[in-house]
Amino acid sequence: MPAEHLHFWQIALLIVAETLLSIILFAAAVGILVFVVRKPLRKYKSIDLAIFDRLQPWTNPGKNRIMLFITLLGKHQFLIPANLAMIFYFLFIRHQNWFSVRIGTIAISSLVLMFLLKYLFQRKRPVAPLLKAAKGLSFPSGHAIMSVTFYGLIIYIVWETIPDRLLKNLLIIALIVLILLIGYSRIYLRVHYASDVLAGFIIGLLWLSISLSVLQRIEKFSREGARVESAVIEKKLAFIKSG
Repeated sequence: MPAEHLHFWQIALLIVAETLLSIILFAAAVGILVFVVRKPLRKYKSIDLAIFDRLQPWTNPGKNRIMLFITLLGKHQFLIPANLAMIFYFLFIRHQNWFSVRIGTIAISSLVLMFLLKYLFQRKRPVAPLLKAAKGLSFPSGHAIMSVTFYGLIIYIVWETIPDRLLKNLLIIALIVLILLIGYSRIYLRVHYASDVLAGFIIGLLWLSISLSVLQRIEKFSREGARVESAVIEKKLAFIKSG
């Protein structure tokens, strides 16, 4: 097997191993925390229901259509092609492979983490959705997790790649507002409790930070390994030429 292919598979295995380990440790930590505090938190479910009651007078058909569109921006029907388009863009157009690695790894790992946490907590969805019932379990909000990791990653990319400060700040503010609106849309539509969305935001932000930290270390390790390998090859070639 050529050296560059071996190097690629070593990096791929390292990414998979570290990501899986991080997911397991993070999910275990969150699971233990919620298991400890979930009984006291049940006392505050009345707050979730009160929020629904507060929003009820503000609902109308026009806002319903707006909220359905906003919530679509956090659904897998939109996020899967959006992630694939970003991977393609950075891989084949910008030739920034590590951005593609970050996008794919964070997207898949966030999805795995979301399903794992939902399975651990087994919280049922609100019993009276505004329009139609959503499938699956309620805690934490998958829309909240995936919107923070996806649009949060775009914020990271914007911060790293756009030199114009005004444009950078405007884009970041717009993306933060979009994340908050997606979470709000889930509460407005009564398919998630506010506590589901808040937990999803916190978990998504923590997971995005951990993932970026892990992937940055792997990228640094890979680049240092490539430099060492290149230096060894150059020394071998120089020795052959001198001989």
